[in-house]
Amino acid sequence: MRVVSLVPSLTEAVAVSLPGVLAGATDWCTHPADLDVARVGGTKNPEVDRIAALAPDLAIANEEENRKPDLDALRAAGLDVLVTEVRDLPQAFRELARVLRACGAAARPRWLDEAEAAWASPPVPAHRTTAVVPIWRRPWMVLGRDTFAGDVLARLGVDHLHAGHAERYPRVPLEGLRAAAPDVVVLPDEPYRFTADDGPEAFPGLPCALVSGRHLTWYGPSLARAPRVLGEALRAARR
Repeated sequence: MRVVSLVPSLTEAVAVSLPGVLAGATDWCTHPADLDVARVGGTKNPEVDRIAALAPDLAIANEEENRKPDLDALRAAGLDVLVTEVRDLPQAFRELARVLRACGAAARPRWLDEAEAAWASPPVPAHRTTAVVPIWRRPWMVLGRDTFAGDVLARLGVDHLHAGHAERYPRVPLEGLRAAAPDVVVLPDEPYRFTADDGPEAFPGLPCALVSGRHLTWYGPSLARAPRVLGEALRAARR
């Protein structure tokens, strides 16, 4: 079985579970750190000809991270493309199991069971908090409706204030984010790399939680540690 992955979190899931199966991955596929496969461009601009030349049995993608014209081009090149949809945690677990079966896994990997167990009783504070969750600046964009990251936060006791927005990743002026008066501003380090010096200064007087984007937005082996890693970052901001 030869697989090309166009989704960083799925790349990690397949690489950890089925060593040797991956033939190619995107430039953004950073885990596992020692992954040694052909690189096929970005998630939004994959090199279709290069992927086709690898002759994979399957290309795995995601309806949010990858563009339909690129997936159509892969199919037109004669490739089998599996497209995932992940909007919440239960769906993530189902899709991960589906992808791994399609890639030839004979049984569920241990990490997937550990991840489900970790999320069966995540650390939830005594009182729920409200948040705005920027994912980009210049322009400012935040989590909106129906997002995997929003569901993850909700399960950790954090209700983000744009969950009812008509768009999934709306642009909201900074003044509007401040005026929402959240209990905390959650700043992940991807897709925009918010840091202690780039992000918190825009929200004077508001607690800011700098969190791991991989643990907030990736659906793969990182899910097993995500409740603890994210919970610690959120608690630190609320102190």
